[in-house]
Amino acid sequence: MNQTSPEFFSQLHIDIARNSTDDFNLFHDSRKWQNINGNPFNGPITLGFQLESLIEGKIADYRRQHDEEKLIAEQGLNFSNYQFTFANVIKPGQAIEVDIKESQLKHEPSASLSNRIIVKADGKLALTGYKKETAEPLFLGQPDLSRVGELKIQPDRCFLNNGFFLKRKFMMTSNAKNFLCASLRDQTRYFDELQDKVIFPEMFPCALLSSALLEKALKWLHDFERNPMVYTSHKICIDRQCLSQLRSNDAVHILIKPAADCAAHDFGDLNATPLDYECYGLVNNNNALVFRALISLVPLELIRKAMA
Repeated sequence: MNQTSPEFFSQLHIDIARNSTDDFNLFHDSRKWQNINGNPFNGPITLGFQLESLIEGKIADYRRQHDEEKLIAEQGLNFSNYQFTFANVIKPGQAIEVDIKESQLKHEPSASLSNRIIVKADGKLALTGYKKETAEPLFLGQPDLSRVGELKIQPDRCFLNNGFFLKRKFMMTSNAKNFLCASLRDQTRYFDELQDKVIFPEMFPCALLSSALLEKALKWLHDFERNPMVYTSHKICIDRQCLSQLRSNDAVHILIKPAADCAAHDFGDLNATPLDYECYGLVNNNNALVFRALISLVPLELIRKAMA
């Protein structure tokens, strides 16, 4: 077991995380959280990807301390997989404890290195899940992206013929640095202009998904005050080799569409049900997949009923 000393996010950390990823969700706004109909949280809350970035940093420290980076390279475990379920929100000032369970190395049916993760806020469960290193992606392994075409010539925030919503973002080192600081992490491990060091952290391009999802909802004229949605789980897979090739100003083409069994329940009405979204981050001229994710959301009304 590896349990770190309690830390906390301030509202400033939340604002920096929002600004660096263009996340305009009202739940994180120090003023507009009050506009959300029936908001049970009584104040702004931290970003899910911000918390996951903190976890990413803790696991990276764990890997270094236990000399596991060499093992990952030797076994060709190039895919970084996260699966998290959100049990509760985290508010500014709450003491956050990240508990990383002992690494489990398996060779069958294929090599993997995994750790269970438990996060508590003020002693109460906030998140559970795991981080797993594998040679192949655990989620959305064979997506059909044959018809996406040349994404760089498509207009930003458009719907493609195959049903995907396209949001174009850019890998800015300044935003990544701010996101690291907002996640209570040391930016100098990743960026150093004097040494020409540019290493984008795993969770940064994935964190741009929130902005893409919100802009997709805007296209559907979704009412964020009357029918807010919250994350319930994230399943994320990052190709570390692809990520390592990214440089400042590189475009990331984010593709989003409801999962097959959710297509009839997309954003747009007050009777929305839980939603699962397939999300992909494509880069370079060959549309290489830097990340893939299954993002699950649920209407706040269902959360309120569960809390009653």
